[in-house]
Amino acid sequence: MFKKLFSYRVPQNLMVIMNSMAVLLLYLYKDRLDRFVLISGILLIFIIYMSNFILLKVSKGDHYIFLIISMLVSIGIIMIYRINPIYGFRQIIWFSLGILNFFLFYFLVRSIKHWNKWLTFYVVLSLVLFLSTLIFGVRIKGATNWIRIYGYSFQPAEIIKVLFVFFLASYFTGFRKIKPVIFHGIVYAYLGFLFLQRDLGTAMLFYFVFTTISYIYEENRKLILYNLSGAFIMAGLSYLLVNHVQIRVQTWINPWIYIDSKGYQITQSLFAIASGGFFGTGIGLGHPEYIPEVHTDFIFSAICEEMGIFGGIAVIMLFLIFVYRGFKIALQQNNKFFRIIAIGITAMFGFQAFIILGGVMKVIPLTGVTLPFVSYGGSSLVSSFAALGILQVASEELEWEQEENHGFRIQKDS
Repeated sequence: MFKKLFSYRVPQNLMVIMNSMAVLLLYLYKDRLDRFVLISGILLIFIIYMSNFILLKVSKGDHYIFLIISMLVSIGIIMIYRINPIYGFRQIIWFSLGILNFFLFYFLVRSIKHWNKWLTFYVVLSLVLFLSTLIFGVRIKGATNWIRIYGYSFQPAEIIKVLFVFFLASYFTGFRKIKPVIFHGIVYAYLGFLFLQRDLGTAMLFYFVFTTISYIYEENRKLILYNLSGAFIMAGLSYLLVNHVQIRVQTWINPWIYIDSKGYQITQSLFAIASGGFFGTGIGLGHPEYIPEVHTDFIFSAICEEMGIFGGIAVIMLFLIFVYRGFKIALQQNNKFFRIIAIGITAMFGFQAFIILGGVMKVIPLTGVTLPFVSYGGSSLVSSFAALGILQVASEELEWEQEENHGFRIQKDS
């Protein structure tokens, strides 16, 4: 037991080594003994090690997804702390709350039965959150998707993401008696509210998740084609009618002619990625502060600048491995509802990472979403860990609500 505690072959111990090296690099960057860095580093290492240790004791499901996310969070906190120590320490606090939320939702979802019968509840709660955002929300960076209460801000859309996945899973599990036109009307109502908020990145994310689950479980294949056609039409109308979308597309096609104005952010992102080279400038030796909102939307650019292209590839690979593990969980889950939940949550994180990574590298037009578990943000991190706790439940063999077609794979459902 003592030998295993210090073995380099134990993934948790490798996490401790990686984070210890990060604390050392931050100390060398400060060039003086900084007690704040030391306390923050010890706190981060303790939280990650203990949360992974507790998970091994309480869950018989997949233990790799939490390790992957722990690595992503560590990289994000290291970079955020380097950019702004106050933000970095706050992110550690949010990370602690996220861990508590992870275990809260893990035990809650595992202990309550018949989640597939609450479709109306998911829709009504989503509607309440949407209306609250439209009525009480504040406009930030062109989108009305934040609510401020006593100086603290949160995004209701982060909660609605999970509710949307539960809504889709409920419909395809037990509410097929609802007419397809009503179901699609509810889906497009979600998208419509997001368009009213000008939160187009989240609207795109919702549509991708909906399309993924529909492609697997929708028996009427024509409906999928109709939805794809409608998406192209809505994209065209958005470009013609919404000035914000036109700016995004213009700066995507050729940001260099707008380098001193609306193209400044994306061009600085490209400069940062290029200047890092393969191995990076080193922690504290780059200039990520030149990029506006670098700690949120453009955290990946800062990682590439100071940790190099290889550091950026490592982040991408971690997301790819996470998606692989998520779909593997779905394939091995016999309960249809939680199988769809696993697909939806995995697709949600995978598409969200693709949207922002593609945006900062000018692969696709930039949209205002954060890089999951890496970017700075309290409501995003806490709600993401809630979704991760639900995915952890889906990775276990459930003893209740087994399907009649026990053991069937996703291919047989479609």
